[in-house]
Amino acid sequence: MLSILKGVFGKNESKKNGMKRNSVYIATSIDGYIADANGSIDWLHSVPNPDNSDMGYGAFTSEIDAIVMGRNTFDTVHGFDMDWPYEKPVFVLSNTMTLIPESLKGKVFLVKGGLKAVLSEIHALGFERLYVDGGATIQNFLKEDLIDDLYLTTIPILLGGGIPLFAKLTAVQAFELKSSKVLIKQLVQSHFVRNRKK
Repeated sequence: MLSILKGVFGKNESKKNGMKRNSVYIATSIDGYIADANGSIDWLHSVPNPDNSDMGYGAFTSEIDAIVMGRNTFDTVHGFDMDWPYEKPVFVLSNTMTLIPESLKGKVFLVKGGLKAVLSEIHALGFERLYVDGGATIQNFLKEDLIDDLYLTTIPILLGGGIPLFAKLTAVQAFELKSSKVLIKQLVQSHFVRNRKK
């Protein structure tokens, strides 16, 4: 993969050289779900947002170099009735997907293999600050203790079931609260940083 992508990217110059970080930016229900029992995310819009606040998403994405997501998340986003929403390169983790839609060539790239090997290849291209998206992908990164930042926005709703953000881990992972703020008077967004000293 690396030799192919080097031909596409050359060497990206990260804005934060030497600062490799994997970050999650995601919304959850109070009870920790990222989609309801039907896989729907319509409930994310249950709180009125008359000023169309982006909830800090623009500021967050301005600090990342690329996005890593799973096949299911890619299929979901690609299925939306809208233009491709990402300006940064998107690396899709999939061992079964073989082709990228023609309209997304040069924007989306398939990667496969173990997470640490994939990350090494992406880092070698100069993409150091990564946005990790998708429930299963986030869980897999957490299982290997590869998440440095969690930006969690809590929506004031109890779904009672659905797709959970978190799964079982083999060991405790300590995080520290970096900041917390209230958005549009209803949502709580907290930034947690992995503390590997504990």
